[in-house]
Amino acid sequence: MKVIRGNRSFDLDEFMKKPLFAHLSTMAQEGPRESPVWFYWEDECIWIIGTPSSDTFPTRIEKNPKCAIGIVDFDPRSGKVNHAGFRGTATVEKFDKGIATRLLTRYLGPNQEEWSPNFQGLGDSNVLIKFVPETVVVRDQSYAPSGE
Repeated sequence: MKVIRGNRSFDLDEFMKKPLFAHLSTMAQEGPRESPVWFYWEDECIWIIGTPSSDTFPTRIEKNPKCAIGIVDFDPRSGKVNHAGFRGTATVEKFDKGIATRLLTRYLGPNQEEWSPNFQGLGDSNVLIKFVPETVVVRDQSYAPSGE
């Protein structure tokens, strides 16, 4: 994975531990499509849970595995704007409960009994998307907010 850092940068691994939304961009017949998703960063790969009965991105990835992912951490009060943009290849993988649990714990907390029923009992009707980045651009685009 080639990492391109802007003039101002930040620690990619620390950034990827945050429960932020990623924006997965894939190609469809009518053109590019974007899907906001939760993700898990492990071994320099991004993992995403897909539900083929309701998500169309797994099918798009099977047809064209080249895609991009953008992740932004933005706080307007402090002026913090950190961005990581990835280009690479994704594959649709068999569901792995361990990876899915680690992913969901980041967003929903460690107590699975308190998770929404939407996220309990995931299994073989789900898939995992494994995104392997070829390049990543890491930029700190923070600014000094104006005083109000």
